[in-house]
Amino acid sequence: MQLNDILADAQDQDRGREFELADPVTGKPTGIILRVAGPDSATQARARLQFADDLAEAMDAEGRVSSEAKEKARLNSLARCVLGWTISEGGAPVPFSHANVLRLLKAAVWVQAQVDGFAGGRVAFRGDH
Repeated sequence: MQLNDILADAQDQDRGREFELADPVTGKPTGIILRVAGPDSATQARARLQFADDLAEAMDAEGRVSSEAKEKARLNSLARCVLGWTISEGGAPVPFSHANVLRLLKAAVWVQAQVDGFAGGRVAFRGDH
């Protein structure tokens, strides 16, 4: 591997990869498909920096950040890693937006766990995936 390989890989990860949520009990595909930026992408780097800024802004005079503010910053950071999706509600497509991604992430902890696991893994972002 050479430096140009690493740089090309990081740039490719910015395009994201499709990931289908699985039912948390059966493991069967849900039909909800997210396009997620890879862990070495500039998208995730920006999300991490914004996470740090969000925590700094939420800090009180003694330097503490409430659990609620930490959770809000964490979910916003994770939502910033989602680049697009295929999802419907009541039979109609749901428009892609940061607010709607947050709605999905807040719907269930298992959704957060699956998106976080995919976004943090490198296997899906290498080779022909």
